Amino acid sequence: MMSKISASPFILWRWLGLLIGLSGLSLYAAAGVYDDFFAGIRRDNPAMVQSALVRGFDVNTLGPDGEIGLSLAFFESAERVIPLLMQWPATDVNALNRKGESALMLAAWRGLTATAQTLVEKGADINKTGWTPLHYAASSGQVAMLGWLLENHAYIDAQSPNGTTPLMMAAMYGTQDAVELLLKQGADASLTNQQGLSALDFAERGERPDAIKTLSGPAAMAAGSPAR
Repeated sequence: MMSKISASPFILWRWLGLLIGLSGLSLYAAAGVYDDFFAGIRRDNPAMVQSALVRGFDVNTLGPDGEIGLSLAFFESAERVIPLLMQWPATDVNALNRKGESALMLAAWRGLTATAQTLVEKGADINKTGWTPLHYAASSGQVAMLGWLLENHAYIDAQSPNGTTPLMMAAMYGTQDAVELLLKQGADASLTNQQGLSALDFAERGERPDAIKTLSGPAAMAAGSPAR
């Protein structure tokens, strides 16, 4: 009886040690799958990414740089990984990265119309609050994407948190074709942001002579461009 009693603390310590060891292995495994997932995206390695997901990794987890997996795939031009992440059942296509960007906004910036179509079919919000995919397409001069977004009911005069519209972004950063398309489709050139700047002001600040000419011309005046 005495030997059994004296052995009990030893057995308890062995069990405690085993549990601590298992916890350590679990944390090590979690760290490993986390690293594998984001490394697989950077390497554009679908097998590596899928392996991490099959092991139970949350596809919507923020990475060390504040990017979710899908947005990181766009930044890394991981063309083989993007379809995998878009189609993964648990992927939240409306999740935002640390800059408040959605996957659809990043697809719009790059002019990836087919990718945008898939995202919308998966429930991506074309008219999210604040900066929108249309702003991003206008900023990078993606005319085909602008047309596609408008055909899919993107609000043409969407306002960012400071009141900036897609036309303003096109005037300063986009292309002449983007400016002309937005005006043709009914963008309101008379709108101003919270700083009181119109699309024409944006064009002037960006030193965009073609946009200045267009936004000072009849088409813009018909849309209510402020007189100079």
